[in-house]
Amino acid sequence: GSEVLGEGNLTVGSLQGKPLVLNFWAGLCPLCRAEMPDLREFYDENKDRVNLLGIDVGRFTGLRNQDSAKALLEELNVTCPAGFTSDAGVMRNYKVLGMPMTVFIDSKGEVVRHWGGVLNNETLTRITNEMLKAETAALNY
Repeated sequence: GSEVLGEGNLTVGSLQGKPLVLNFWAGLCPLCRAEMPDLREFYDENKDRVNLLGIDVGRFTGLRNQDSAKALLEELNVTCPAGFTSDAGVMRNYKVLGMPMTVFIDSKGEVVRHWGGVLNNETLTRITNEMLKAETAALNY
């Protein structure tokens, strides 16, 4: 996914202007592994409407390191943008209390919703549509 969002250091602020689905995961997290195919499907269907970014936080959860994360992405042929952070504060700032954790952020950079646990494509799409509908309503107000 680096060709979509660019390589190197990204911030949520640099992705404003388009809603963002931020998924926190780890390479040795069985539930994270289970939701990866749905994240890939969601990304393929919605990449024109919303950004999706996966962030490996395995080093902070005891669920391994960057090598295990890269291996999981390759094994499951995940094509959506993914990376890692070396900032442990991200866990606190986004209230990552378990794995996987997904945070929905509107186009202005405001957190709209947290979801703890596995998401499927249907639920990802429903929540994203609700977020986009709320943004459209706010623009028309």
